[in-house]
Amino acid sequence: MRTRQAGQEAGPGRGLRRDSSRHRDSSRHPSRCPDRHRYSGQGPDRGSATVWSVGAIAVLCVVFGVVLTLGQAVVVRHRAAGGADLAALAAADRWMDGTAEACARAGRVAGAQGTRLVRCTVEGEVSDVSVAAGRGPFEAEVRARAGPAGPVAATAAAHP
Repeated sequence: MRTRQAGQEAGPGRGLRRDSSRHRDSSRHPSRCPDRHRYSGQGPDRGSATVWSVGAIAVLCVVFGVVLTLGQAVVVRHRAAGGADLAALAAADRWMDGTAEACARAGRVAGAQGTRLVRCTVEGEVSDVSVAAGRGPFEAEVRARAGPAGPVAATAAAHP
């Protein structure tokens, strides 16, 4: 058991401590203590939460940008598919007017959908068109065919 000696004081919950000017000043003025980071929780890791937060926010921004980019690519692909389907139907509807007239009609329909006609052929009652949408890395080209469904009797006989 330790006893108090001259120059020592007992503090509540601290046990015995020497009565030196360093400790006396540090108890009254913690900012003057050279080892204050041990007592105040401010060590070499001070401010690291800010760095981690900035890093996490940067990663989330990159992920958000990638998601937006993929979403844009999907939208362009769907626009091209819808334009191709409608252009093929328009060309198939005008097959009796000839290939030039049918493809001109398909081009007008594709333009109205915000797409552009890339290729158009009409063979008999069947039209085959390719339509592109978007620009640069977000460009999508889709092919569509349209024509009569075929004889109903043959379809019903094949699937009883």
